[in-house]
Amino acid sequence: MSQINTQVDVDSVNRIAILGAESSGKSLLAEALAQQYKTVWVPEYLREFVDAQQRVPKEDEQLLIARTQMEREHAAAQHANAWLFCDTTPMMTALYSRHYFGRVAPALEDLEQEHDYDFTLVTAPDFPWTADGLQRESAAVRQRVHDDLLTLLEQRDIPFLLVEGSLKKRVEQVEFALNFLLG
Repeated sequence: MSQINTQVDVDSVNRIAILGAESSGKSLLAEALAQQYKTVWVPEYLREFVDAQQRVPKEDEQLLIARTQMEREHAAAQHANAWLFCDTTPMMTALYSRHYFGRVAPALEDLEQEHDYDFTLVTAPDFPWTADGLQRESAAVRQRVHDDLLTLLEQRDIPFLLVEGSLKKRVEQVEFALNFLLG
């Protein structure tokens, strides 16, 4: 996260959730959009957690990860320039909790239900799958998580844009959508 503005009315910041399975380009897209819109983005805390702990999180650490992600999002909003691009949300933490542990802690489920973003992007799993040490499992898991995410968004009636193709094409798709929907 880089600092752009020092005083921002956080209520005027458009928060954009960027969701997707592992190795689907969320971080690349968030960073590229932040550069395009001259603002900040919120990196995925899970990546930092895994790097620091040198292991994947345990079930009882899922809530900490989601809360830390939200705290960083709120802090970044103070420095955003109209737009804040969020590389994941508690919804993804809850989805992975269901996938790996078969359940979601009630407090994490509450955070997941608060999905309150101005727009939601979903990155298609069409980037080549790349192993990333401890955090990434396989292309098959990536596809399963992607399918589960689409189902969850549809069940919850959360509108989203599925972005596909190269990074350049994804940025163009997002620009068109944001200009049309929120411009």
